[in-house]
Amino acid sequence: MQTVWVFPGQGSQAVDMGADLFNQQSSQEKLQIAQDILGWAIADKCHKEITELSKTQFTQPCLYVISAILIDILKSKGYSPNVLTGHSLGELTALYAAEVIDFATGLELVRERSLLMSQATTGGMTALIGFDRAALEAVIAQTAGVVLANDNSADQVVISGDIEAIKQVCDRVKTKRAIPLPVSGAFHSPMMAGAAEKFTQILAKVEFKDAQIPVLSNVQPHQPTTDPTKLKSLIAQQMTAPVRWREICLYLQSSGYEQAVEIGSGKVLTGLIKRTASNLKLFNISNLNQLAEYVSVNQN
Repeated sequence: MQTVWVFPGQGSQAVDMGADLFNQQSSQEKLQIAQDILGWAIADKCHKEITELSKTQFTQPCLYVISAILIDILKSKGYSPNVLTGHSLGELTALYAAEVIDFATGLELVRERSLLMSQATTGGMTALIGFDRAALEAVIAQTAGVVLANDNSADQVVISGDIEAIKQVCDRVKTKRAIPLPVSGAFHSPMMAGAAEKFTQILAKVEFKDAQIPVLSNVQPHQPTTDPTKLKSLIAQQMTAPVRWREICLYLQSSGYEQAVEIGSGKVLTGLIKRTASNLKLFNISNLNQLAEYVSVNQN
């Protein structure tokens, strides 16, 4: 069965996520490596109130580590997908799953990325639900300082940029809901150029290996690749480029994929896939019970 593994990004965090993983013997090495790299314990942050956990510098490492632990368990049971992808941060998790980078290197990149993003203090992001897409795209094109940052589905997007520009778009386009997001800056927009330049310099010092499983990028959603140079270039562009998730889903639907497995906290991505690629069979693996259910349905 043609299968894609998908990995969540910021916004999928929840208090006590990963709780049943933290006492597993197989998780201890990664949790210790994480504490050594980060200077704080993943389990402790996941038990904090949501306002603390939702700070970018904590959210991103926690999501990455939980997904990585689940990836290792699935691989130890002999499971492997045909392609990998992730939403924003989740693309770095996909690079770990593809063995482009090892766990510690991936977490170091996530730490640096999350710190750079948390230090962005200008601009903002607003989620829009239910709108006329042509009208929205026309207004964005006419409004300086705002971009379509996350194209999640036909009727759910996130716009990013200057606060006043975002307000102008919201005033001019009729939507069912407009929800300002609790983020520090205008992620996935040109306003992240400074942070992106610093992250590119960090990436330049890291060796990327050939992907053992093709990775589908947020920046290039129609061409999975195993090329390490290409993958490094794409992840460098991602901080200022839009997340083209709707197009990823359309690619999966048109390319014969039959099953999507969301690995990590929450079920945001399977919800979005269902809206665009309804033919795919969907699974969520965020804890050991769900992992056991998946194994029972998909016996190797």
